[in-house]
Amino acid sequence: MSEGELTFWDHLDELRKVIFRSLAAACLLSVVAFIFPETLFSVLLAPREPDFVLYRMLERVADGLSTPSLKPGDFEVALVSTQLTAQFVTHVSTAFYAGVVLASPYIVFQLFHFVSPALRENERRYSTRVIVSSFLLFFTGLLLNYFVIFPLSLRFLATYKVVEDVQLLFTFSSYMGTLVTLSLMMGLLFEIPVVSWLLARLGILSAGYMTRYRRHAVVAIVVVSAIITPTTDLFSLALVSLPVYGLYEVSIGIVKRVEKRRK
Repeated sequence: MSEGELTFWDHLDELRKVIFRSLAAACLLSVVAFIFPETLFSVLLAPREPDFVLYRMLERVADGLSTPSLKPGDFEVALVSTQLTAQFVTHVSTAFYAGVVLASPYIVFQLFHFVSPALRENERRYSTRVIVSSFLLFFTGLLLNYFVIFPLSLRFLATYKVVEDVQLLFTFSSYMGTLVTLSLMMGLLFEIPVVSWLLARLGILSAGYMTRYRRHAVVAIVVVSAIITPTTDLFSLALVSLPVYGLYEVSIGIVKRVEKRRK
């Protein structure tokens, strides 16, 4: 029976298979991440180490520019567990998130393979570009957070004291929760071009509107960047806001191209 002759129940059965294979891949990779906690957490806990790649880079930049303020300095992040089940729950949830992220290319491929027969040739081509672009942008946001945003936020929070007598202790679950939340926020922020393209295709967003409210967008970007990075130096703020603003400018160009093709 050809694809066009499939009945509703046949399509439903195919969708069931896609969902099953996707869940199986996510569960399998989650189990792999769970049974190798040393490897998993050696990567995720690396930003709290004083020899993390960003801190070494800041040391070199500070020495080259003779600006001691850029040096991260010596700091220690002590993680504690205050609840009986906290470590186990954090281990399970972190392994699950890691499994979903690792399996996401396969999951999206399965979904695209399911819906692609119903798409026209040009729609299939556009869909492929959108999916690939979304993945690249999302993982770029994840990497930027891991290597830059989260370490800078951690450095600030680990050295910030209202009074010197207060000892700073961070819970293991708080550390992982903050890392996951910031990663998700940065990944979503980097989807601005894709969202702009989709809204432009639907006729909701125009390049003129984005250009007219560019100043408002800059203020919003700076505010969001300041929330994401609770540091007090302009260097850290610029590391977040400039890439996001660059994506906004790229989005204007993308919307202009959509408008030209529509004419």
